[in-house]
Amino acid sequence: MIPRQAHLDQLVDSLANAPVVAMLGPRQVGKTTLARQLAQCWTGPVKFFDLEDPDDQARLTDPSFVLRALTGLVILDEIQMRPDLFPLLRVLADRPGTPARFLLLGSAAPELILHTSESLAGRVAFHELDGLALDEIAPIRPGPELVNNRWLRGGFPRAFLAGTPANCRKWRDDFIRTYLERDLPQLGISLPAITLRRFWTMLSHYHGQTWNGSELGRALGVSDKIVSRYLDILEGTYMAFRLPPWHTNLGKREVKSPKVYVADSGILHSLLGIGDQDNLLSHPKCGASWEGFIIHEIIRRTGARKGEVFFWGVHTGAELDLLIRQNGRNLGFEVKLTRSPMVTPSMRSAREVLGLTHLYVVCHGEGEPWALAEGITAVPAICLASRQWVP
Repeated sequence: MIPRQAHLDQLVDSLANAPVVAMLGPRQVGKTTLARQLAQCWTGPVKFFDLEDPDDQARLTDPSFVLRALTGLVILDEIQMRPDLFPLLRVLADRPGTPARFLLLGSAAPELILHTSESLAGRVAFHELDGLALDEIAPIRPGPELVNNRWLRGGFPRAFLAGTPANCRKWRDDFIRTYLERDLPQLGISLPAITLRRFWTMLSHYHGQTWNGSELGRALGVSDKIVSRYLDILEGTYMAFRLPPWHTNLGKREVKSPKVYVADSGILHSLLGIGDQDNLLSHPKCGASWEGFIIHEIIRRTGARKGEVFFWGVHTGAELDLLIRQNGRNLGFEVKLTRSPMVTPSMRSAREVLGLTHLYVVCHGEGEPWALAEGITAVPAICLASRQWVP
């Protein structure tokens, strides 16, 4: 088991300030494990309900009677199975003195869980749990192959910790099948598994590119509105993410469509049929896979939220892989699959047009960051595994 102390500390802090905390993230990412760790260090009574367990479902046949009597910490795992509980949780959260705090674990974004937003508005704090980050892995799996292993295998704990590459690949393949055939129907999403599997696979070939719903729709034989719905489903269940464009309002022919990424690099590699490091390095999507992996790591490291992360590009060629507008700073990031990055005209253009506080070029390899030019620094990816390096 890999300790995830930073997430644990954030949960404790959130529960101290909100009567309800929703920890959201994809299936098998470690939410239940983290909740049980929290329960062990919680001062006071703790009650855990697994809403997929028939016994716990039976105990909650009359949820008002059961939940009203509880004090301390109440953990409800797989909350998307019981959206009918949200109106009751609103009432319980408003009780004087807050006799109980509720930790909800869910595998879908609030938009896909009926009644979440309207029932618990102003009462719930959200915490997203993602795959294992480099700085979480580094203390127990140090070494020169740390970055490559995490990139190839992905961030799901069981995939990363699998004993052999074959076991890792099998786990990811089983995960994809279970997600399509069981998890989505449980959310009330009635789509043929084979249809969404085709879309997901096609999306993996567009990983790191700007969204073109019309092109994907033609390939699938459906409208662009339908493929947009497919993307919403993948994003709402943390299987994909969109990086919105930033507009400078300078009259340039800027890119207006978001970039799309498969969220986990290991799942991406399974969808692309990539089995090992040699396959990955020779695959046409190698550079795009590296870009998505590093962008995800940077966003986690900076703690940037939606509304603070963008990409920028103009149709004449200048672009920036990641722009973070946070705390009054404009930080730029370029991602390069090379050990010896160089300053390009595109970087200089992005720094000038966007008014960047600093531009970081995250590259492959090890060592310490070094200056490339004024206001531009090369950063080896291994630095993302160090908790001392902060942009």
